[in-house]
Amino acid sequence: MTAIEEINLTVNGERSTHRVPVRMNLVDFLRNELGLTGSHVGCEHGVCGACTVEVNGACVRGCLMLAVQADGLEVTTIEGLTASGRAGALQAAFHRRNSLQCGFCTPGMLASALEYCERGGAADRAAIREHIAGNYCRCTGYQSIVDAIYEVIAAEEAQ
Repeated sequence: MTAIEEINLTVNGERSTHRVPVRMNLVDFLRNELGLTGSHVGCEHGVCGACTVEVNGACVRGCLMLAVQADGLEVTTIEGLTASGRAGALQAAFHRRNSLQCGFCTPGMLASALEYCERGGAADRAAIREHIAGNYCRCTGYQSIVDAIYEVIAAEEAQ
């Protein structure tokens, strides 16, 4: 018998209550219970970063956090980052630089990149690479991703 617990949380600005199995991870809850499929399930060990979401403004691995741990917290997925416009400049730069390719890593990569930008990260390619090192991308070789993040930060610094 699976233990079930009630959780109250805010996802992409909408407050809701759900009954979830206590062992369900956050990314599976978001994808399977809420239909928010932008965050992907990759390694299920917290290594690849495909499941990266924001919890109370900080990036976390959705495969390593249980849904019950999000009780009372605010979760923002790529759908929420897109709808709010927060990721707009990065999304445009990713598109211009062809940083998307297959797209599997893109939601987690964008969340991590946005965290770096919003926390005042410098237009420093080495620092950008270090920050996104926890997000794997098998298609781009990272250069176009680093270029896109650098472009956004440099444009903000120029203003």
